[in-house]
Amino acid sequence: MTSGYAASAATGSLASGVGWDADPRVPAWPGLAPLRGETRADVCVVGLGGSGLAALDELAARGGLDVVGLDAGRVAAGAAGRNGGILSCGGAMSLSDPSVPVESVLALHRETARELGRLADALGPDVVQPTGTVVLAGLPGPDRDEREALERERATADLARDRAVREALGLPVEDYDGPLGHGIRLPDNAVMNPVRRALGLAKRAAGDARLHEHTPVTAIRPGVVETEGGRVLADRVIVAVDGRLDLLLPRLSGLVRTVRLQMLATEPVEPLFSGAFSARDHFDYGQQDREGRLLVGGGRDRFAAESETAEAVPTETVQGWIEQVVERVAGRPVPVTHRWAASVGFTDDGRALCIEADEGVVACGGYSGSGNLVGPVAARAAVRLALDGTPPPDYLRSTR
Repeated sequence: MTSGYAASAATGSLASGVGWDADPRVPAWPGLAPLRGETRADVCVVGLGGSGLAALDELAARGGLDVVGLDAGRVAAGAAGRNGGILSCGGAMSLSDPSVPVESVLALHRETARELGRLADALGPDVVQPTGTVVLAGLPGPDRDEREALERERATADLARDRAVREALGLPVEDYDGPLGHGIRLPDNAVMNPVRRALGLAKRAAGDARLHEHTPVTAIRPGVVETEGGRVLADRVIVAVDGRLDLLLPRLSGLVRTVRLQMLATEPVEPLFSGAFSARDHFDYGQQDREGRLLVGGGRDRFAAESETAEAVPTETVQGWIEQVVERVAGRPVPVTHRWAASVGFTDDGRALCIEADEGVVACGGYSGSGNLVGPVAARAAVRLALDGTPPPDYLRSTR
């Protein structure tokens, strides 16, 4: 059977670009001039995604600092604007992992919830929608083969454990029985258009820092950030980059690796569900936006070998799987309008990194596909580490 990916490629009917970029705020974005020549600053922040923008906010709150922020492309053109738009309290760290102290689980949940509150206060309900998220053991509908049946059986047991742990820790959790099937609902989570989030925060940050888009960084060493068009001389450098962090700072390659995640967007359809969903241990995920479009991603585990790459280009195999996820969610095939990929950072244990990579150079990343709230938490910790020498909390240490 020919997939929609192959058919649309053959006819040239597939729209290019990222589905989130269809938002009218993208063409209205005035842009930020690239860095040209040499400049000096107290702090240079590399990366203007969710974590880099949070670092700028943390620095602005201190006052009196001369700060420069750099991004290789447009704000939110990387993973910060290409993810599922799910704001998950707690991140990717497993609740059932006995090596993770209970205090760390609660502390991370508390900090990510606080970060969600900051976003909601700063950007309002037009960007942050507190809808909660649904977690399913398997995809909607009956299992199509033995592998799906086994996955559902194992994931159902995992969900039962997670629900019990959440209840024991006093974390919000509910049973879900709705149009997507059966599972649990996490009422304290939210959804957003990630591009709206990033552009909104960048607009706010531009009043306190000198920001530059389309300024790829070529080298980082103590006190100096080299770019294609110039350099920044800075007392402190904060590298807030998730995907390709191991390429930008090769000394971190043993702690974090770059992985490709893929998504697609569809034409608008009738309302199917509220908020966001994830299924199969969060490998598949998505949301339906206010216009009725389905924005869905997943399939990394099904095609693991081709996902272990720094190339941010969609592939036919993974896109074909995501089409199946859409069909299961909608109950029928839905025309696809956009397809895209993103480079993100993964750690072996799901704990994000916040680490001094070199003298005066602090890096944060490795959010393992759940960086919309964990990333800003890690970035704020990176500011404290860089400026005050405050060690990061345990939930930001990769221990394996």
